[in-house]
Amino acid sequence: MNGDYRGDRPRCLVTGATGYIGGRLVPELLDAGHRVRCLARSPGKLRDHPWAARTEVVRGDVTDPESVAAALRDVDVAYYLVHALGTGKNFEETDRRAARVFGERARAAGVRRVVYLGGLTPTGVPRQELSPHLRSRAEVGRILLASGVPTTVLRAAVIIGSGSASFEMLRYLTERLPVMVTPSWVGTRIQPIAVRDVLRVLVGSARMPAEVNRAFDIGGPDVLTYRDMMLRYAAVAGLPRRVIVPVPVLTPRLSSHWIGLVTPVPAAIARPLAESLRHEVVCREHDILRYVPDPPGHPIGFDEAVRLALRRVRDAQVTTRWSSASVPGAPSDPLPTDPGWAGGSLYTDRRERTVDAPPEALWRVVEGIGGDHGWYSFPLAWALRGGLDRLAGGVGLRRGRRDAQQLRAGDSLDFWRVEEIEPGRLLRLRAEMRLPGLAWLEMRVGTDARGRTLYRQRAVFHPHGLLGHAYWWSVSPFHALVFGGMARNIAGAAAEQARLTQAGERTSVR
Repeated sequence: MNGDYRGDRPRCLVTGATGYIGGRLVPELLDAGHRVRCLARSPGKLRDHPWAARTEVVRGDVTDPESVAAALRDVDVAYYLVHALGTGKNFEETDRRAARVFGERARAAGVRRVVYLGGLTPTGVPRQELSPHLRSRAEVGRILLASGVPTTVLRAAVIIGSGSASFEMLRYLTERLPVMVTPSWVGTRIQPIAVRDVLRVLVGSARMPAEVNRAFDIGGPDVLTYRDMMLRYAAVAGLPRRVIVPVPVLTPRLSSHWIGLVTPVPAAIARPLAESLRHEVVCREHDILRYVPDPPGHPIGFDEAVRLALRRVRDAQVTTRWSSASVPGAPSDPLPTDPGWAGGSLYTDRRERTVDAPPEALWRVVEGIGGDHGWYSFPLAWALRGGLDRLAGGVGLRRGRRDAQQLRAGDSLDFWRVEEIEPGRLLRLRAEMRLPGLAWLEMRVGTDARGRTLYRQRAVFHPHGLLGHAYWWSVSPFHALVFGGMARNIAGAAAEQARLTQAGERTSVR
């Protein structure tokens, strides 16, 4: 490896390891022989990743100089994979401040290289005409390049991979709409890149000579319009040819709401994606090849990238998703454990039922909740709540699950996030819907004094102000229907599964 690194196995710091790219980069770096340290605001979210035991995880935030300095100690290569998109109107200032903190602390720590994944910017477009998303990404790159630490800035357009926001947007629009009235940006030329190539270049960038301090455009071999991408996706997926009718009046703001209605990607994320497609984003150079050469079979073409992504989706092997990262502005406070919590009022709804099934059968139902399995009570009420959340700019119910059977800490689950999971015993979810307060849903599996399987369910709400109190009392009349029905139906589903298992065993014995 080029450069004066500390030891034979360089230590890499990965920020954004709970996100889509970061969560995939970590195992690639480990497989390449690097030591890896992850910086995370909530280290518990990384606990259940299959690679977690092979890494060092430290708590911190890129806007906090002290935690960044501690995380960068003895680091050779630092990957900067975070951004403040969606945190509010001042997200550009937050991005700017975080990049400055990171660059300053990286220089002070003697980091040998910073690697940053940004966005491909269009040629000849004034800075003020760029979307806020692209403008901020470009500015972060400039700040890091000026930090005094040799920096590699990789600029990519649309990333095609299972679970990426861009891929999910493309997939749902194409699959759900055989006839589409679309924004004019479907005619904009784009150079997409497969996520495997993004990861390959990220890993390879750690090997650059110390004198390299610049940005590189990275992209796949195909230059396509978004319309071409939808038509080619349909062909790869075996769908009938789509009819696409562009309409100029659909602005990025309007089209983001249209995307939010049709796809699981909420408008808050869809809007910057749509705004970034207004201008042509095509690579102007391919100088990255001097430092990270393409191996045979790379870069991966668009059609093959779609095939690979669809295969992972269909085989339930999506390792990270766009929703892996926490929703900006969502509650991050841990569940208060004391009913008389000194921090304020707590409202609770408790349900308990004995279950005619072994604990493991009940746990399978609990861990399989959400997504295609639903929430085991009053589907219309859940759908209505999800719809209202989407209208308010929230994530709604359509994020689904990463895996149909298994959950891990940090997973998104419709409009919840897995805060804690103890296999066979406890599943605790934290709400990421728009609420005037903080909310959790807790499900426990155990046994009573007589050895019977016991299901315990608790919904907890910590209201914010008078509006929060009013919200709880306005929905409390429906709790018996929603939460009571949920406990009853989960117990019933576990009992039914147990009966089917016993019947199958008796049949096999005969």
